[in-house]
Amino acid sequence: MQRLLAAVDTARPRDVRDRAILMLLALYGLRASEVAALRLDHVEWERDRLHVARAKRRDSQVYPLLPSVGNALLRYLHTVRRPSGHRKIFLTLTSPFRPLSRGALYSVVGSRLKAFETRAAHWGPHALRHACAVRLVTAGLSLKEIGDHLGHRSSAATRIYAEVDLPHLRAVAAFDLGGLP
Repeated sequence: MQRLLAAVDTARPRDVRDRAILMLLALYGLRASEVAALRLDHVEWERDRLHVARAKRRDSQVYPLLPSVGNALLRYLHTVRRPSGHRKIFLTLTSPFRPLSRGALYSVVGSRLKAFETRAAHWGPHALRHACAVRLVTAGLSLKEIGDHLGHRSSAATRIYAEVDLPHLRAVAAFDLGGLP
């Protein structure tokens, strides 16, 4: 992720926009539809909060606005995003300026991942959501905490991430119960 974000740390308009998108996907684990649906009024700048309309739970979730994400969003909004009547945050870069579709986010992520010749089962935004979940598992968060962060409705949706942290699973498996059956 660090290499991916470093590659889009330029002044090119596409990179400035894409960096903010990639950070939302990777750091918050948002779904493509949730990023595409973000509106200007979903960012509460004075309280450093981000309101996300969760796609599958049909409610809103509030996240702290990380300084790095806030700065990336501000940079995009001040230097790249054209004035528009559209309230969605992310717009196309060419006229007519319209909100980015969920499909456009697949193109943003896929082209960036493929440029790194990364091995991945998927090349779209879900790969970054998965990377976020793996990072949270590695940091020691419980599956409940990870599910809450990702906006899962049930714990079953989060269980898949338990399979990816093999070092921790091996440590649990090797735990000595001191002769207890």
